[in-house]
Amino acid sequence: MNISNNKLNVSTIPSALPVPTMPPVLYESPSCIVLNKSCGQAVEGASGSVLDLPALLKDTYGTVVNREGNPFSPTAVHRLDVPVTGCALFARTPQALAFLNDCFAQALARKTYWAIVEKQGVSVLAQEGELVHWIAVDNRHNKSYAHAEEGPQRKQAKLRYRIVGEGDHYIFLEIELITGRHHQIRAQLAAIGLHIKGDLKYGSRRSEKNGGIRLHARSLAFPDPDHLDNLDSSSDAVRTHDARALNPSTVHATELPRPYIQVVAPIIEPDRLWLAFKQAVGQN
Repeated sequence: MNISNNKLNVSTIPSALPVPTMPPVLYESPSCIVLNKSCGQAVEGASGSVLDLPALLKDTYGTVVNREGNPFSPTAVHRLDVPVTGCALFARTPQALAFLNDCFAQALARKTYWAIVEKQGVSVLAQEGELVHWIAVDNRHNKSYAHAEEGPQRKQAKLRYRIVGEGDHYIFLEIELITGRHHQIRAQLAAIGLHIKGDLKYGSRRSEKNGGIRLHARSLAFPDPDHLDNLDSSSDAVRTHDARALNPSTVHATELPRPYIQVVAPIIEPDRLWLAFKQAVGQN
């Protein structure tokens, strides 16, 4: 900033930093909130230029006081990698966090992902199947390895997949994540020769322009933490939430305990590949 002849030269005033923008809210209640996370946003442990979603939620919604008198701010219930998009669930109270953590630990949540994988080098792939591996995590390099056999420091990882479509260069997969290990889908697919488009860490040939990968947390179904004392499997009440009322979820909740919240995350910036994926699964 320069001042000369009693005049202020505003052209040299540093521009203000961009204000972080809250991702689209897919579902919100007194106990939890689900955001449609974009690439480059972190649900925990943000660093550098990565947008810290817990900090943004704290600034937006404030804190509550737990039983010990300490402040509690919205906290991620499950991990969603920085380059991955889609449903990100946060608990807004300590009670909801404990309840939802228990639900995820007991595999009561249903997590469905969409993945676009490179077709090059893929020989034979069953139309649908279940993958079972044992995951070992290399914390130093922030990478997981999926092994065919048990071993020290390895945890079992399971997922189910089905091919919903394919083109000349890519295969479209719908994946149900049964366990929730570090980089699980990325590592398990890489172990059978499938590389998610843009995922250089796990074998993709080239990166995406925005540094993301073609893995999208499409839908999430979980017991309603606002009904902590009313998890009745005989109830038929299932509430489905989809921002902009688009595209009914492909996840079937008929065998899940009730009441459940079921959330669907639209693709925020659909390009021709994602549009082809949606067409393959019969969703406009």
